[in-house]
Amino acid sequence: MSNAYLNYAAKRLVQAALVILLAYVFTFVVVSILPGDPITNVLRNPQNGFTEDEIREIIAAQGLDRPVLVQLSASLASFLTGDLGLSMRTNRPVATLIAEVLPSTLILASAGLAVALVLAIGIAYGTRFLPRRFGQGVLRGFPSLFLSVPNFVIGLVLIHAFGFQLGLFRVIQPDSFWATFFAAIALGIPISAQIAEVLIANLDHEAGQEYAVVARSRGIGRTRLFAKHLLKPSSLPVVTVIALTIGELLGGSLITETVFGRNGIGSLVQRSVTTQDLPVLQAIVSLAAVVFVLVNLVADLVYPLLDPRVKLVGTPERRPVTADENSPSISRAVTS
Repeated sequence: MSNAYLNYAAKRLVQAALVILLAYVFTFVVVSILPGDPITNVLRNPQNGFTEDEIREIIAAQGLDRPVLVQLSASLASFLTGDLGLSMRTNRPVATLIAEVLPSTLILASAGLAVALVLAIGIAYGTRFLPRRFGQGVLRGFPSLFLSVPNFVIGLVLIHAFGFQLGLFRVIQPDSFWATFFAAIALGIPISAQIAEVLIANLDHEAGQEYAVVARSRGIGRTRLFAKHLLKPSSLPVVTVIALTIGELLGGSLITETVFGRNGIGSLVQRSVTTQDLPVLQAIVSLAAVVFVLVNLVADLVYPLLDPRVKLVGTPERRPVTADENSPSISRAVTS
């Protein structure tokens, strides 16, 4: 492993840690400080029925009677140790509430990503090797179509067609195999569009390279040419796209869970918004930011290992890379 890569990895680790810190501070400020202490405002809402003694106890337990900087440092220290505080509504640890629903969301998000990859690869293969009218015309329009239809609309159509009409799954059993499968389809279709667009563009580029022309001249079959020679170099940018769509994948999971009635992070967010359970909302937003940053960090660290053409530092043959070009997005794009 070269010194250039180690320096690059160290810089990215520092940047990721700084982004996570800033994201948590921003979330803390918005939820806990601006304006008029929302937690106290919720407690003093007459509809909640808290007495003044109960309000003082809750405020003391939440640490809201301490200076802001003390609150922030204590909250950050607790967050780093996995202590996400107590729910204002259930008085249960927020970490426990999240742990109860997180597996359902992870299963749905993973299945949705798998569906997106299968659809994207299938569309990309069809654009290369199916008859020109269908492959170049119809299939190339699928990504635009997929992006134009919201996933909740796709979910409602799937529920009506396969749940009510064909009876493949029951709405009251959202965690069954078929219910999860169709929920993953609703989640994966819009995400597959972005992956397919990048994959098709790179396949078009790689198909014109000399190695692809030589492979075709030797009589290699279409499927073997696609899988062995074209897919790998064309799929490297997909790593970046997947990392950038993690936020959309998580956000889509929240909507899809609501449509299919799944008990996941989405339902927890919905209940927390309805009941104004701010500690839960703060924890979920902070954890989502951490997941997004870590996934993009992994993509940034893995990409140069997958593609040695990625330029991390200047070489004698080329001008030195500027500070802007040394950013993660440019370092992925600048290749020899």
